[in-house]
Amino acid sequence: MSIHPLRIFSGSAHPDLAAEVAGILGTPVGKATTRRLPDSEIHVMIDEVVRDQDIFFIQPCSYPVNDNLVELLLYLDAFRRASAHSVSAVIPYFPYARQDRMARGREAISARVVADLLESQGAARVIYIDIHNRATQGFFKIPVDPLTAIPLLAEYFRKPQFSNAAIVSPDVGRAGMAGRYAERLNLPLVIMQKRRTSFTMTETTHVVGDIAGHRPIIIDDLIAGGSVLKQIDALYEKGAEGTTYLAITHPVLLPSALEILDSDSRIEKLITTNTIALPPEKRHPKIEVLSVASMLADIISRIHKGVSISEKLILA
Repeated sequence: MSIHPLRIFSGSAHPDLAAEVAGILGTPVGKATTRRLPDSEIHVMIDEVVRDQDIFFIQPCSYPVNDNLVELLLYLDAFRRASAHSVSAVIPYFPYARQDRMARGREAISARVVADLLESQGAARVIYIDIHNRATQGFFKIPVDPLTAIPLLAEYFRKPQFSNAAIVSPDVGRAGMAGRYAERLNLPLVIMQKRRTSFTMTETTHVVGDIAGHRPIIIDDLIAGGSVLKQIDALYEKGAEGTTYLAITHPVLLPSALEILDSDSRIEKLITTNTIALPPEKRHPKIEVLSVASMLADIISRIHKGVSISEKLILA
């Protein structure tokens, strides 16, 4: 058991998630203030003493990504200067995770840049959920806890209406993640192969596996512009039956994705999580949000108490 008090703090990206986690742990959310200055700079202030405390700072870095990331970095600096014993960055949605390699020459490996920034500002450890590429953990020299929402999302589909479903991976890269869903739910696995034609456009080239007569459950780590929603034509051409469900951890949800949800009657529901705060304009009737607060609270408690969390780390 740590002799240093456990404290939960939050930036402005998702205070509701931080409050839910703190409520489960039976501790108040720490007092801090973020201000946007007239010239667009960000100013942060910790409004109470944090000396010699173990801080868990919750801040998903979704839209506006750069504002939320800079706010996180400034708070890390503030906690370090205020003599906190340790600061763990809890980043349910990790920024720049898809920029994890040089796909072409002269590109930045942006995920590595973010990792370096977090370390240089004094993060003692990093916790994230369903990152795009597991290898991103290797960008860090500090401890990293890579969590997954697969158990939470898979549990939703343990209903009789999904007994004849099939788990669909939208591409080869997500096949491992899809395989974990299929194994948990004892459902067949189908893999789509796609070709990316630009940052925003993809096309499906092959469907591997038998989707005929099965209801599709498409999985992915995140949904942004909705390219995964445009791929379902290929499934129905191969004989898919019933409406399509999606199980996707991070609801980035650009306007184009919401338009497809609106217009395509074959899409029944998007089951997602609250790793990202959904503003009112993104709360679509086809979207159902499950909370990751209990999982985060459990992990935070175990880390603070020095208890093993290895059985909780089911990598996606």
